[in-house]
Amino acid sequence: MIEDIRRCTDEARERVAGAQTVDSVRAVESDALGKRGTLSGFKKRLGTLSEAERREVGRELNDAMAAVRAAVEARRAELEAGERRARLRGERVDLTEVRPGRDAGHLHLVTQVIEELEDVFVGLGFTVAEGPEVEDDWHNFTALNFGEHHPAREMQDTFFVGLGSPREVVMRTHTSPVQIRVMEQQAPPIYSVMPGRVYRNEATDATHLAVFHQLECLVVDRGITFGHLAGTIDMFTKAFFGAGFSSRLRPSYFPFTEPSAEFDIQRPDGSWLELGGSGMVHPNVLRNCGIDPEEWSGFAFGFGLDRLAATRHGVGDLRELASTDIRFLEQF
Repeated sequence: MIEDIRRCTDEARERVAGAQTVDSVRAVESDALGKRGTLSGFKKRLGTLSEAERREVGRELNDAMAAVRAAVEARRAELEAGERRARLRGERVDLTEVRPGRDAGHLHLVTQVIEELEDVFVGLGFTVAEGPEVEDDWHNFTALNFGEHHPAREMQDTFFVGLGSPREVVMRTHTSPVQIRVMEQQAPPIYSVMPGRVYRNEATDATHLAVFHQLECLVVDRGITFGHLAGTIDMFTKAFFGAGFSSRLRPSYFPFTEPSAEFDIQRPDGSWLELGGSGMVHPNVLRNCGIDPEEWSGFAFGFGLDRLAATRHGVGDLRELASTDIRFLEQF
């Protein structure tokens, strides 16, 4: 009887190994281990054996049934995994469009510049912060020391959103609100940059966009001076544009910095390009964010990314950057 059990076990395991579907495995399981299965049938014959033979054959039968059951489970799991993979392949939706001889696509010119600038500043030890594009008055104006009647709050400069009280919610006009959020949420020292999309209610032409991109830099620490600001701008200029470029600062005014300065970069040919604004973070701004200006000081600077990208790549009209014309986009 033991030889018969072993023969039936080998046959069942061979059938399991050769099964190509889950249903085939289930059929083998029923034929071998079901109530009328070949191995189950040996249980009925145990009563005809002596006690010693019954113990020996019973042990062999239990081992055989366990072996077949393990083979069935393993093969079923393997086939179910294969069926699942096939089903997923069949349900997969291809969202790409690839035409012969043409790449599937690449990052937009402005996105390329953003990622390159982020790499430069991360290499200088800065973190990258982001914030909402729909902002409240506090983060976009008040916390940044804008007076109640400052012209930037007027409708000719700002897109207002019909939420909350009148003129309370705006499309952010600069990325400076992210600086406020960082200072509210993080204790100094702070070394961070904030890239993002901003909105201005102004006419669109070759040198102006109503929706464009900025990147701002914020440092708050003990003992920060105007010299640190100038040095950081010069270091960034050389890291991004090349060793042949330099920078300069010119006196200016911004509500959120004091003193304030415009900064320009000088090309290798000697010509100058106005890039953005900068200055020491105003003490009122630090206080609005819960930071003691007697203990901490800081600087900030920012610039438009669209104009930077256009200048770097010789694009004469900023409106091209918002274009969907593939003939323009595929050049970069």
